[in-house]
Amino acid sequence: MITFPKSLLEGYNAFATNRLPAEQSRYRELSVKGQSPEVMVIGCCDSRVSPEAIFDVGPGELFVVRNIANLVPVYQPDGNAHGVSAALEYSVTVLKVKHIVILGHAQCGGIRAFVDKIEPLTPGDFIGKWMQMFIKPGEVVEQRDHESMAQFVERIEKAAVFRSLENLMTFPFVRKAVESGQMQLHGAYFGVAEGTLFVLDKASKEFKSARSVV
Repeated sequence: MITFPKSLLEGYNAFATNRLPAEQSRYRELSVKGQSPEVMVIGCCDSRVSPEAIFDVGPGELFVVRNIANLVPVYQPDGNAHGVSAALEYSVTVLKVKHIVILGHAQCGGIRAFVDKIEPLTPGDFIGKWMQMFIKPGEVVEQRDHESMAQFVERIEKAAVFRSLENLMTFPFVRKAVESGQMQLHGAYFGVAEGTLFVLDKASKEFKSARSVV
């Protein structure tokens, strides 16, 4: 007996009936020519923050990698498995994307757990070790005076975007592509409740409404 989620089967049937006919030629083209997206998005696993929905894109337009808290590790070519690093290497060296976007968001569970130092951030679990990538050895992340918890969490959510952008440049192939002008790095922050998008202004190092920079 097949126990595949009914909601997904219903969703596929709706897709096959309504959207697929309009995009069938695109799927056939992608199957023959392969993918050639110009943009890679590194986002969070959070089910409320879908890059494809936020940026209203079709098949083949984005190369997407999602993980807890949209983190990019530092370049570490050891014998361990590195999913994000492997995807990054593929997108830059094979697909030759022109842009990489780090997409952070509000109400990030990974960041909130990191800030609160609560379960499941125990010493022996995967999430705790993953989130430790966010800070450098000896670095202390604390709430500032006169800063509310909401402000503190938002600051750290945005700091995760900055840290991931910083870590991207530790990868030799990323640095080479950026310094040669073949690729650009970007930061963005999505407000879940309002559906608002903010993009990083590199000059001011502030996030500004996407509507104001179009």
